[in-house]
Amino acid sequence: MAKVASTWRAQDGQTAEQIFANVSKVAHFIPRGWKVSKAGNHDVVTFSWARHASDQEGDEYTISFEPDRDGAVWLYPEYARPMELGWQAFALSLIDSEVTDQEEGVNVRFMRDLSNFNFVTTAQGKLGEVLRRGRCSVTNDPVHVTYVPSNFKQPELGDYWHIQLQVDCDIPGPTYFTRGGAVLFDKRAKEDWRPASLFARRIAAYAPGHWFDSADPQEQMIFDTAKKALERAGTPTKGLQSPFPR
Repeated sequence: MAKVASTWRAQDGQTAEQIFANVSKVAHFIPRGWKVSKAGNHDVVTFSWARHASDQEGDEYTISFEPDRDGAVWLYPEYARPMELGWQAFALSLIDSEVTDQEEGVNVRFMRDLSNFNFVTTAQGKLGEVLRRGRCSVTNDPVHVTYVPSNFKQPELGDYWHIQLQVDCDIPGPTYFTRGGAVLFDKRAKEDWRPASLFARRIAAYAPGHWFDSADPQEQMIFDTAKKALERAGTPTKGLQSPFPR
């Protein structure tokens, strides 16, 4: 336990205890305590928590920290890996799960606060601040912050973190972006965040207020491909105009 406390840190420098304390203020997260157990030749430090004060021991969730001989501390299961991004990312992931499970009293306000997305950095600045300057707000769709493990079919892709939200922006521009625009970013260990959607690419490439100043050939290619697919399926496309600026 002392080794975990002294060596494990999130990417923003916070300790596990600091993260748990912060998350417990905004999510259904009631700390239950620590214990140490053996897994082969290794000690495993496990933290348990519950969503409700009435939950019994068998209903608790656990987060395990396993130190190795090289001094690194490995964190599992997968649902806990957003912790590595900091307490806000972890809180968002837990609240998203609460929405999915239809929990009562979900802290939706936390999911709508743009400042809670500042753990994502772009070439234009912190994501929450960039969206605020772009006069955007998070829509009512759930926010997803997940860890994606390596796919055995494509191991070269590695594992990564993924964030997804939708926004409405009170600015001129294609409604494809400004109404329920999909903002997706991915991040691999020791790498910067990378845009993973068309709108995210514009957010990362251009300053707020200039997101739609330039045309993007890839956007038009995607639209043209979709239009051709509709035509092949016999779907009328007369009058269908590209939502992307040319």
